[in-house]
Amino acid sequence: MMTFLIPILAAIVALAAGVYGALRYSTRNAKSQANTILEKARLEADMLKKKEVLKGKEEGMAIKSESEKTANARLAKVQSSEAKLKQRELQLNQLQGEVQRKKNENDNLKANLEKEVIALDNRKKEVDKMEKSVRNTLEHVSGLSAEEAKEKLVESLKDEAKTAAASYINDIMDDAKLTANKEAKRIIVTAIQRVATETAVENAVTVFHIENDEIKGRIIGREGRNIRALEAATGIEIIVDDTPEAIVLSGFDPVRREIARLALHQLVADGRIHPARIEEVVAKVRKQVEEEVIETGKRTAIDMGIHGLHPELIRLIGKMKYRSSYGQNLLQHSRETANLCAAMASELGLNPKKARRAGLLHDIGKVPDDEPELPHAILGSKIAEKYKEKPDICNAIGAHHDEEEATSIYAPIVQVCDAISGARPGARREVVEAYIKRLNDLENLAMSYPGVVKTYAIQAGRELRVIVGADKISDEETEKLSGEIAKRIQDELTYPGQVRITVIRETRAVSYAK
Repeated sequence: MMTFLIPILAAIVALAAGVYGALRYSTRNAKSQANTILEKARLEADMLKKKEVLKGKEEGMAIKSESEKTANARLAKVQSSEAKLKQRELQLNQLQGEVQRKKNENDNLKANLEKEVIALDNRKKEVDKMEKSVRNTLEHVSGLSAEEAKEKLVESLKDEAKTAAASYINDIMDDAKLTANKEAKRIIVTAIQRVATETAVENAVTVFHIENDEIKGRIIGREGRNIRALEAATGIEIIVDDTPEAIVLSGFDPVRREIARLALHQLVADGRIHPARIEEVVAKVRKQVEEEVIETGKRTAIDMGIHGLHPELIRLIGKMKYRSSYGQNLLQHSRETANLCAAMASELGLNPKKARRAGLLHDIGKVPDDEPELPHAILGSKIAEKYKEKPDICNAIGAHHDEEEATSIYAPIVQVCDAISGARPGARREVVEAYIKRLNDLENLAMSYPGVVKTYAIQAGRELRVIVGADKISDEETEKLSGEIAKRIQDELTYPGQVRITVIRETRAVSYAK
């Protein structure tokens, strides 16, 4: 048994010895590796430390450099400010010296002036003594006092002044007559700018006449369907009331009213009135009216001798046929204004074709397709500019109511001719009471002058004839009276165009043979 255990124990001892040897080897190896790692870590720590130290030194150098730059810049700024302050101080010292010098000069000048004032006072006293002496001598020689001599001198000067003034006035009148043509041109272009505004109501209804009142029921239709279809298709209000043999078409657009009138005329003549037929006829009539508008514009441009107009401007000219202004047909007013502009431009030596073109287009702002919130003169100028009209034409259109600064020579011509066409007697409607009151005011104003016997306002208020008594007013005073009445009318009354004042003085001798 013991012999069996001895080898086992020997093996165990050998194994334990081997294990122990391996453990010692491993321990030595681990210590060696640990030392190597520690040494490596220590070396890396030294390297990092050196790097951080170098980095800190570099940052310190950079901060120091930046601080030095900032300090240098501030120092330079301070030195510059100091130099400016020194320069300013030098300038102030120079100004102070200049002010002191001026003050000394002023003091010297003031002293000299005081001396001169004293000398002038003394001289004045001497002159007063001499004047008194001379006056006494003159009074003694002439036998008149100073007041009496003054009165006689004033009377003499009055007579001389009256004679000289009458002669001067006659010379001026003669010169004015000789240069009347030249002065008239200047006055027309530069001075006639006053436009009187009439008070009137523009047409907004058209009356459609029918043969009998039975047609009214057919136009209204069953439950009003026909009249509703008409209003929807034309945009015009159809008023069917108790007015015998008449239907009223109401609307602000005259072209729409014309379309409604023509459509009603065709429907009544045809006899077939129902919504489908109404829409068909209205569409047909609208096309006819548009063609008529263009044809009217073309015919007007040809008649007036105006070429090169944009097709849209031609269409707007044609639309003027269906528009009225204060009761005056707009197309006729524009044609009349254009002819007046051409005549006036010819008299002034300007281009009559340009003037006629501006006159014909001056109211196109009243017939646009849309209705912007602009005065018609400004709108017309913008439309003309849009369709490539020349700047002087556009300015003449825009400035004919003083809503734009007149830079074209044709602007005052268009303004004046527009006023002439509108102010012509019978051209536009005017409230009768206002018209009669204006004539009465004219006559009463002239009757307020002494020596006036009768007054007559004729030619629709364009002329005022004043009859004066021959025994109360002389021939020379009639001219003065005419001028005074004209000035008072111009200052106190409102009137279109101009008023001619004719003063008549006559002597009548009446006898009877028995």
